[in-house]
Parts: sequence; C-alpha cells; structure tokens
Amino acid sequence: MAATKKAILGPLVGAVDQGTSSTRFLVFNSKTAELLSHHQVEIKQEFPKEGWVEQDPKEILQSVYECIEKTCEKLGQLNIDISNIKAIGVSNQRETTVVWDKLTGEPLYNAVAAPVSPGPSVPVAVVRSGSSVPAAGTSSVWLDLRTQSTVENLSKRIPGNNNFVKSKTGLPLSTYFSAVKLRWLLDNVRKVQKAVEENRALFGTIDSWLIWSLTGGVNGGVHCTDVTNASRTMLFNIHSLEWDKELCEFFEIPMEILPNVRSSSEIYGLMKISHSLKAGALEGVPISGCLGDQSAALVGQMCFQDGQAKNTYGTGCFLLCNTGHKCVFSEHGLLTTVAYKLGRDKPVYYALEGSVAIAGAVIRWLRDNLGIIKSSEEIEKLAKEVGTSYGCYFVPAFSGLYAPYWEPSARGIICGLTQFTNKCHIAFAALEAVCFQTREILDAMNRDCGIPLSHLQVDGGMTSNKILMQLQADILYIPVVKPSMPETTALGAAMAAGAAEGVGVWSLEPEDLSAVTMERFEPQINAEESEIRYSTWKKAVMKSMGWVTTQSPESVLVKTHNSVENNIE
Repeated sequence: MAATKKAILGPLVGAVDQGTSSTRFLVFNSKTAELLSHHQVEIKQEFPKEGWVEQDPKEILQSVYECIEKTCEKLGQLNIDISNIKAIGVSNQRETTVVWDKLTGEPLYNAVAAPVSPGPSVPVAVVRSGSSVPAAGTSSVWLDLRTQSTVENLSKRIPGNNNFVKSKTGLPLSTYFSAVKLRWLLDNVRKVQKAVEENRALFGTIDSWLIWSLTGGVNGGVHCTDVTNASRTMLFNIHSLEWDKELCEFFEIPMEILPNVRSSSEIYGLMKISHSLKAGALEGVPISGCLGDQSAALVGQMCFQDGQAKNTYGTGCFLLCNTGHKCVFSEHGLLTTVAYKLGRDKPVYYALEGSVAIAGAVIRWLRDNLGIIKSSEEIEKLAKEVGTSYGCYFVPAFSGLYAPYWEPSARGIICGLTQFTNKCHIAFAALEAVCFQTREILDAMNRDCGIPLSHLQVDGGMTSNKILMQLQADILYIPVVKPSMPETTALGAAMAAGAAEGVGVWSLEPEDLSAVTMERFEPQINAEESEIRYSTWKKAVMKSMGWVTTQSPESVLVKTHNSVENNIE
C-alpha cells in the first residue's frame, strides 16, 4: 500500500513560510499542487519598549528546524517517503533585519521588525544598570518604530528636486525598510559596530539568515538573498538589480556585509545537518526558491499577467498588482517593488504594492487588549449577531496611517458611538476597517495603473472569515475570489523551488499549472450604500489625523531617550 502511494505521489517540494507570528513548513505534490502535510510553531515577538518590536533570530531558526523535522515525521506516518522531497523554497516576512557574526554564527542583536507604519518612534528597551539597553541576540522586526529620528535626519540630506532614493528603489524614505534599521544598529549597538570594524558582520533579511544557517552557517553557509527581498532594503537598485553604491554611501552601509543577490528560483545551496538542534531529516536537499512573503503569494495565486492583483490578509494586508516588465511609479502613495524573477536568465517582473498596516492585528488587539473576544475566531460570531456596525467606525491607526496617506501623526480612533453600541458593533467595525483600508489601496492602484480591477484574488489566514470576505466584496463592489487551498504564500515558494534549473519538478507553463477551485463572493448591497459607507469611513480617517504633535508626550519621550540610545552596547 505504502509503495503504491509513493509511486502515485511523485516528486514533492517543501516550503518554509516564516512569518511575524509563526513559522511553518509545508510539503506539496509538485504535479497537483496538493498540500500533503505541514507543521506550525508560534514564535514570540518582544516589545522591550513602546514602538520597538524584536524577535530572536535563533528562536526563528530553531522553529524552522522543528517544523521541518515534525512535518517529516507526519509524512512518515502517512507512508510518504521523505526522499521524494526534491527541493525547498523559503518565503519570509520582509524588511526584518538581522546582523550576525560569520565566525560564531551568533546574532549580534535581535531581529528588528519593520514598523507597521511610519509613525513617530518612542525608543524604549529593557533597562539594565540604569541605562536603556536592548536584549542581546535579537532581530529588528518589520513592525518597529524606533528609527523615526534616523529617518528625519536622513531626509534632510535628500534634495527636494532629486529624490534619488525613491527613483532607484521605488520606496519612500521610511522606518519600514531595512536600511534604516541597519543604520540604527550601526549607530547604537556596539557589538554590531565592532563586528563590522573587524570584518565579522553579515547583514540579511530573514531569508538570508535562514539560508546561510540551513546551508551550513559557519561551515560554508551561503550568504545570499533574492531580488524580491533585496528590493525591500532601500539599498537595492530595482532597475540594474544590484546593490547601489550611491545608496550604500547615503546610508553609510559597508557593502561587504550585504548578501549576494540571486534570482527567486535557482539552487542556492544544499540543506546541512544541524548537530546542535539534532535536525537533519532533509540533508542534501537543494534550497532553490526564495521570495519575500508577498511576492510568494503573488506567484502562489498565479498572478503572472499584467494587471492581476492579490490581497493577503495577515497581521497587515498586502495588496500587490503585477505591472509586468515595467516599473510603474505611484502618484498615490504606493510602493514600486520587484514582484519576482523566476530564474537566473528569466526576466524580472515588477509590482505596485499597498499595505494596510493593521488587519489581523486589530483582531488580536480586541482579544488581548480589550478582552472582548477570547479567540480570533470569535469575532465572526460577534459580528454575525448584529450584521452591522450601527454607524460605528474603527480606524486602527495604532502607529500612524500607511498608504495612501503616509501620515505618522494619526492614531487609532473608534467613533460614531451611541448608548446602543456594544462589543458586537465594535467587532463588526473592526472587520469593516480591514475592508475599507483595502479599498483605499485598490482605488490608488486603479488610478496609477489606469486599469480598474474586475475582481480581487485573496489569501491569508483571515480569509476563512466569511463575513469579512462578504464585507470586502460589498465595500469594493467587485467579486472577491478565494482559492480553496489558502496556503498561497508557501505554494509560491514551493513553485519557485520546484521550477529551478537543476530541479525541474514543477512546470510554470500556463498549460501545466493546476486548475485551482475557487470560492467567489459577489457584492450583495447596492452601489449607493457601498459609497455612503466608504465616504463615512473617509470622514473617520480625517478625524484620526494630527493626534501626535511635536509637543506630544511621545516626542518628549523621544528627546529624553536620545542621549541614552548612543550608549547601547
């Protein structure tokens, strides 16, 4: 029986999906795109100070090994031979910044997250011996706000008539991207400064840290990244597809610490055993796919044509629209980014991207901060009880507004409250907020591309919430289309890995791509009602702006901590 099963399955491809709140390893059948097994491990986020978000790179790496080992065990229980796994792809949270010692393999600081929005920073950290000191051995995550003062100082050096940073990178100067976090680490963390001086430091986003570690680490690990992750650092020229000398000089980043930039689909190196973590189930399997999570979802949704777009609903929402071989520069606050490059000799594709800072995070906030739900799943039940927000609007600008506003002075508000309002209405308003924010991005995208979308392809954990999906169709007033297999991010990484030259077990030719069954949500309200609700939302957004001023307690805290920052070791 087992032998027959193995014969039917044929080549398999694994995918590491490393996100802000969890790590997963998933295994797909390369011929049918069927998900065979997976394992997930939650990872901790550390908030040493308000506005600071960090993660432990060693915990992230350990979680990857654990997920691989546990998934292989599960495959064994299903009588599936793990020697059928022919390649591994990596998809990762982008922008999160790690610096480590290439001689010891030890991180020199926590992974520093990219900020959920470009709002003002309040640098706070674990206090030790009367000074403000960050925990050792962590990474800078994509949600972190500590670098606002760094951004303000850098922006003074950009000539008003020549924003060479944006023209080369497609990105606005913001706390969100890796270069600014790396600059902060070089300015404030003595261990990082010393390692750079002694030529021991390596920089990377999470993909680089994982690939270097999984391919041997100090014993010959491959220090590389792919074009999609590189395009989110603000050090990468998206036209020449190389690290840019002028940008590195502007941010004062030594180029020798940067990883080699490769395509999203080629063999980077082979998996090695980790003796310390007693992990080696897939030793010798090539790691041959690498995509930032949003690019991976674009590939997994098979948005290979100009004008196709997808929205991923996770901690935040990320809406990407494939613009083909041309860079489209936004007039409406969107980012221009590399979508993918599926092979060394294959052409590069670009995308316009808009981010909703707070999506799933607002549900977590209702659970953890307000306590009105015990689990994230409960929100659908509460929203269903009332079926309306009853005029209540929730703008979750917890640390500012992202695209299309880029307004760091905004803060979260709940407005339109009456004595009748209860927790069900607030829950409904929270779901609506995710949909309204998505509509704002989509409107901006339509104006930039000039092609209105006929439908929106969706994925991510929140898409299992049917009320949210129906609300999204109503508020956009176009159909929302959801694949029955929701793991599109991991699927995209697996497709890139399986299609790599030298692996060749996954065809990306249109005629060979498996047909995916879809669930479709059609608008169920009239256009006029949709517009009225949207215009009221915009009124609420305007009310959220201008809360943080130069004289606010937050900015006073920034000044208070500035002197301490320089003493961090």
